[in-house]
Amino acid sequence: MSTATIALGNQRIERSPGHIAAIYLKEMKYEFLKNLRLRMYTASVLSFPIMFYVLFGLVLNAHQTIGGTGVPMYLIATYGTFGVMGASLFGTAAGLASDRGLGWLQVKRASPMPPFAYFVAKVVTSMIFSTIIVLALFALGIALGGVRMPVVDFVRLLGTLAAGSLPFSAMGLAVGYFTGPNSAPATINLIYLPMSFCSGLWVPFMFLPKIVQKIALALPPYHLSQLALGIVGAGNHESSTTHWEVLAAFTMICLGVARIGFQRDQEKMYG
Repeated sequence: MSTATIALGNQRIERSPGHIAAIYLKEMKYEFLKNLRLRMYTASVLSFPIMFYVLFGLVLNAHQTIGGTGVPMYLIATYGTFGVMGASLFGTAAGLASDRGLGWLQVKRASPMPPFAYFVAKVVTSMIFSTIIVLALFALGIALGGVRMPVVDFVRLLGTLAAGSLPFSAMGLAVGYFTGPNSAPATINLIYLPMSFCSGLWVPFMFLPKIVQKIALALPPYHLSQLALGIVGAGNHESSTTHWEVLAAFTMICLGVARIGFQRDQEKMYG
């Protein structure tokens, strides 16, 4: 059986793949429980997309259509994207900035824990909360908005939005390494809210001013929302390959920025 070896002082710790997997799973478990118990996190990331969906999708515009698609169905895709962004950015950026400020990240690095377990746990937790948000929107749409869709399309939409949390988790890591625990929430909002509006998540893309529509083409939320809208039969019907390529490129750029921040912290610690 293959093993992983970790140097700890003059000792070397050998771990089996099963042991490493158990460490990753335990880190994911406690990261999820930590965020679940943070009322400001759960209240904000869960309540905002749900509240907006109930107000604009079920109360004010339940019988309207956008481009031939019912508003309750259309807004599951756009507010789902909005919810995924919030869960990913606040879950990674705010948490990372707080841990750095408190010195908890240094404790993690000094421990024999696999170095990537911390980051994987944050990304997986963001995906779990993103999935919860989309499921909640679906439940409301089905129960109160008359939303109906084939199971296959439902699974595709859920999987697309859950996978779409990865670019925003990468962005969160980049932001978390270059902001402090007090400035991180404000910085996230300065990115998150304007980006949501300019990407057509609050106002349908076709109703945005022309200049904003051009800006939207360069924003990752636009591309994720178009992938989601394409599954429900709406959107601009552009190539899904292009949208995925933009999201993948954005993810790699953010991970590169996060790596620069990681190396900077390493130099401060060991320099």
